[in-house]
Amino acid sequence: MTGSVEDAHPTAGRLAALLIDASTEAISAAGGHAGGVYLRSRTPGLLRLATLSGLPGPLFRPWWRLHSDRPFPVADAYRLGVQVVLPNATETMRRYPQFAAGLPFQFGSLYVPVVGGSTTYGVLTVLRPAVADAAEVLSEHDRVVRLAQELGAALRGLEDANPDQVAWDGEPVCLRPPTASTSLGRAGRFAWDPETADITLDEDLHTLLGMPPSEFPGTVEAFAEAVAPSDAHRILATLRDTAAGRPPALPLYLRAEDGALRLLDLWNAYEPPAAPAVRGVVVAPGPGPTADSAADLLPDGVFCVDRLGLVVYANPRAAQLLGRPRAELVGRDLWEAVPWLGRPDFEDHLRAALLTPDPVHFHLVRPSAYESETRPTAQGTGSPPAAQGTGSPLTARDAGSPRSARDPGSPLSAQDTRPPRSAQDAGSPRSAQDTRPPPSAQDTESVQQPYEGDWLALSVHPGPDRLTCTVRPASRVKDSPEGQETAELSETGMSALAPLYRPIALAIALTEAVTARQVSAVVMRELLPAFGGRRLAIYLLQERHLYLEWETGFPKGFLAPFEGVDLGTHLPGVETLTTGRPLFFDSMEQLTATYPGIPLDATEGARAFLPLIASGRAVGSCILGFDRPRSFSTEERTVLTALAGLIAHAMEKAQRYESETALARGLQQALLPRRLAAHPQLETTGRYLPGTAGMEVGGDWYDVVESGDGLALVIGDVQGHGVQAAATMGQLRSAVRAFALSDRPPDEVMSGTNHLLTDLDPGLFASCCYIRLDPATGVARAARAGHPPPLLRSPDGRTQVLDLPGGVVLGVDPRASYPVTELRMEPGAILALYTDGLVERPGSDIDEGITALRVALAKAGAPAARPGGRFLAGVADRLTATARHALDRPDDIALLLATRRAAPPPGPH
Repeated sequence: MTGSVEDAHPTAGRLAALLIDASTEAISAAGGHAGGVYLRSRTPGLLRLATLSGLPGPLFRPWWRLHSDRPFPVADAYRLGVQVVLPNATETMRRYPQFAAGLPFQFGSLYVPVVGGSTTYGVLTVLRPAVADAAEVLSEHDRVVRLAQELGAALRGLEDANPDQVAWDGEPVCLRPPTASTSLGRAGRFAWDPETADITLDEDLHTLLGMPPSEFPGTVEAFAEAVAPSDAHRILATLRDTAAGRPPALPLYLRAEDGALRLLDLWNAYEPPAAPAVRGVVVAPGPGPTADSAADLLPDGVFCVDRLGLVVYANPRAAQLLGRPRAELVGRDLWEAVPWLGRPDFEDHLRAALLTPDPVHFHLVRPSAYESETRPTAQGTGSPPAAQGTGSPLTARDAGSPRSARDPGSPLSAQDTRPPRSAQDAGSPRSAQDTRPPPSAQDTESVQQPYEGDWLALSVHPGPDRLTCTVRPASRVKDSPEGQETAELSETGMSALAPLYRPIALAIALTEAVTARQVSAVVMRELLPAFGGRRLAIYLLQERHLYLEWETGFPKGFLAPFEGVDLGTHLPGVETLTTGRPLFFDSMEQLTATYPGIPLDATEGARAFLPLIASGRAVGSCILGFDRPRSFSTEERTVLTALAGLIAHAMEKAQRYESETALARGLQQALLPRRLAAHPQLETTGRYLPGTAGMEVGGDWYDVVESGDGLALVIGDVQGHGVQAAATMGQLRSAVRAFALSDRPPDEVMSGTNHLLTDLDPGLFASCCYIRLDPATGVARAARAGHPPPLLRSPDGRTQVLDLPGGVVLGVDPRASYPVTELRMEPGAILALYTDGLVERPGSDIDEGITALRVALAKAGAPAARPGGRFLAGVADRLTATARHALDRPDDIALLLATRRAAPPPGPH
């Protein structure tokens, strides 16, 4: 039994339809050429690109996943709930240098948070031509804001009907924006309502089909017959699929009754409260094929790529220079058809052409793996799988663009309509009516490959719907310094620095990493993609032994035997550090020849071993692994060696920081109470979780202090992080304890502590909540200074927020007063005091976090269910479980719970 994704998740199709429609409408509203929607995922703090319109997915894979705390415009729009307008590259570099380093091209962009009610679901973004000033895009910006508001409202309604469904955890849906009309009578639009079966055509489409409105029956069947009689069934099936949320990945190539080529492109338009509608465009290409035929005769290679990376045309000379027959080029993704183009410098040039209006010129050398290769094409034999080609950034599973609107695993469908590899593919929509150019005489013979070291000169000219690329042989400059200089100077603008973009991003990102784990994660995220690596291991030096700090990509357990090796071991990872020289091995055979008997994790590949040395001090070593043999150019060796120095300095700083932090943590732990004051009728327990963002020490504390014949429950939070915050916390805790032990009223405790902090003038302020409780009667008197309100769970399970009136935070106004509220705590009730780190979430209102904590407390159960005085420990563990398992806690967390027991029965007199 089979079924679509909608069968299991009815919301998925509508969610995708909403996102697709919003992104395409936003591109049109802002005059942009690309856009998409980032949506929250089920991983806390992680945003995922859900839709990408107008750009090839593989080129932008590094930006598919984005943490909300990174210094990127999407993250700021989501986390802060603000609209970000970047009119040009200069403003982008000023405000977001790390983002600009990865995409250093002249374009503008808009980022608008998608908010429904009090929930931020994601960010609507549009890439557009650069302008001098942000004021020039304000009118378009307002329209995008309205679209984001409409999308947020629709997502809120979707979530109300299906809780927890408005999230995205897969790859982005990549789609082509609606095709614009090329000329009157050559393209026309239509809209079909699947609910009513009504279909409407615009005037241009009536003209194109030669069917005046008076002669059109108004049915979808008549429309399909008029567009392409022999393919009417395909048109109807595709319309139904699009209505279900599965628009075609590519335009349908159809033949009219007279044999003329027609293209049909569809997309889903969701317009609440109406049901999803289908919109589309029918295009008669007109003189395009004639122009392509003329290009067949040009001496230079010419090929065209649409805005999603699909090769839509290639002349015979381009096929020869690229080393692929035309039949293997047209209709396939560029990276799949010519995998050796999947290299960082080429991808940066292509990104420049897609994001800017100016032509891009550059040189590439064909890899030696294609030196004498021939590819007979009679039946496609002799052609290895494209995804296995040298230098391809894609695996066999990832070949081509990311999952399109009909790819397996997409939230839209389990079907795949990528162009088949041959006309023999069963069920192929191209097998009967294949519109690819027929093979030329050159296609039916072996394609001669350029010799090793041949340089190709490429020029990419952007257009509204496709990129036109010219390719020609360049002079042999591989071994000529003068020729290399000429090649570099021929590149435009910053394009000559394309291979350095990722290393620049690495350098910027390293400045923000403060722990060894964070440094390692940055290296994995930024360095490996820049050089096409798949494996990474970082070892740090401790007492003349190397210990593994981070690894990724290696087989499980392979690196275990190397843990703790001393500096006298004959291993490349050791000798690169002891000698200070980087070691590069183009193949595994070269590695084993230099180090006989060394264990290998693979039979093929290349390795680079880099010494991590900072200020003349050995820090460790870094190992980069590549799946295929490769050579390291002089420029690559120089860049990698320089980056190793940056990594070493970042690691040295991280080690020093962690040592200092460990000392500060010890100070803080010493300041927290080891034992809470006890009473026969009161059970208390506390929890403290330090923040992990930057490993900085915070100022949260809790305490239970004897106060007369009762107990004082205290919780507080000093603003900021660091040793000063911890020291200030210790002073405040001591002051509150002193006031409590003298049984001062709560308002005097708050006022006295406020005066103390004001007199100390540390430049910090603090929040605090103080409750003096009589366990025998249950009477409590509370005062609050800018702190989140306590929660009270009644014995019957009802939970309420104690909205106590309070004063300003401590340390701001020496004359501040703190009103006292009296309340009663029944036997079996639970009182919860907490700091804001437990209830605050990036992009969410704190009230939502308090509500979630209140719900969790309501489910805690009754104290009688766990006798023996340990009931609250289990409740505290459950309330902090999510925070304990979070990899990234931006703030400290303190929690104090108290429950009142019933008085013991009187003994015999």
